[in-house]
Amino acid sequence: MNFKKLTTLAIPFYEHDDPSHDFAHIKRILKTCTLFGEQLGADLNLLLPAALLHDIVNLPKDHPERKKGSEFAAHKAEELLLQADYSPAEIAAIKKIIIEHSFSRGEKPSTLESQILQDADRLDTLGAIGIMRTTTVGSKMGAHYYHPEDPWAKQRDYDDKKYTLDHYFTKLFKLPAMMNTTLGQKEAEKRVLFMQNFLHAFTQEVGIESK
Repeated sequence: MNFKKLTTLAIPFYEHDDPSHDFAHIKRILKTCTLFGEQLGADLNLLLPAALLHDIVNLPKDHPERKKGSEFAAHKAEELLLQADYSPAEIAAIKKIIIEHSFSRGEKPSTLESQILQDADRLDTLGAIGIMRTTTVGSKMGAHYYHPEDPWAKQRDYDDKKYTLDHYFTKLFKLPAMMNTTLGQKEAEKRVLFMQNFLHAFTQEVGIESK
């Protein structure tokens, strides 16, 4: 296995116009996976390549085959792993981690490495970077920041495809309870608190009542 070579092969796949899934995102995921992996005893020789390659195929949130995105990424990852001299057994294990990390699949990861990658990827949607990413994704989908008459959806159903603010309540604030690891849960709770403080500032600036 040659992780340095694998990194060189992977970088071009992250040179695009989506800052939510660029190589800076990958570097953050690698950092979290290394931290959690070392503390929890994960196999970093499998976890880090999976983290590096988990988004080499990234389908938009509104793509009809979004749920298969991790499978497409795993299939493409195999090509790069072969070029970087990973063994068939290593490739199979890494592909499994990539597939299982996906939130969209709706299935709980079966290995520690898959659980850590899923937690790390979810954590990157929270906190300060999470606010930036949420706004970016909403804008790319053509969503408004919030419903001007009913921002907290008191008299309507949430619709995070139309209003970015709704996404905080339909998904993001639910993530701490969905983390696989205690480390992930604690960090998620800290980041959600930051986001809640951000929303408090939002209410003051816009001049609306708090939720």
